[in-house]
Amino acid sequence: MDILKERILKEASVINNDVLKLDSLLNHGVDPKLTMEMGKEFARRFADSKATKVITVESSGIPVAFATALELGVPLVFARRKKTLLGEPDAYCERVPSFTKGIVTDLLVSRHLLSSDDTLLFIDDIIANGDAARGLIKIIEQSGAQLAGIGIVLEKSFQAGGRALRELGLHVETLVRIRSLEGNVITFED
Repeated sequence: MDILKERILKEASVINNDVLKLDSLLNHGVDPKLTMEMGKEFARRFADSKATKVITVESSGIPVAFATALELGVPLVFARRKKTLLGEPDAYCERVPSFTKGIVTDLLVSRHLLSSDDTLLFIDDIIANGDAARGLIKIIEQSGAQLAGIGIVLEKSFQAGGRALRELGLHVETLVRIRSLEGNVITFED
């Protein structure tokens, strides 16, 4: 997506060789028009997936997952990262390290939101090492649902996450792939 690449070059900040700050686009602020375009693109790429729901991880994945679900005409489910007073005591739960937060968090999904009849399209904002993705995939497997595919807005291809998911035989689509952040320069894959 050329428009996304342009916006990344204009608005993103390289923090170091591994971290890209995208506050105005994905992680703190949301451009509704761009977000809807990303959702349309994912819906186009996964039009034949027979997805019954879109799933993501809170919080940065929610806007793009919502836009995708809206375009596909299916519900959205998101994994919480914190237990709430109203949460199910026996929710699906996986512990995963967070690359950007530098901590281990829980991913939680209420059991009544997923069933073995579901075909889930997983949409997320950024993939680095893929820990959150693997955790959510385990939850999907526990529920008996099928995984239709994975859509990622931005893949840092110099880290192992996207590659590891593809090596598992999963259908992974990314809108933008970044090859390097070396020297504070964003270099995209062709």
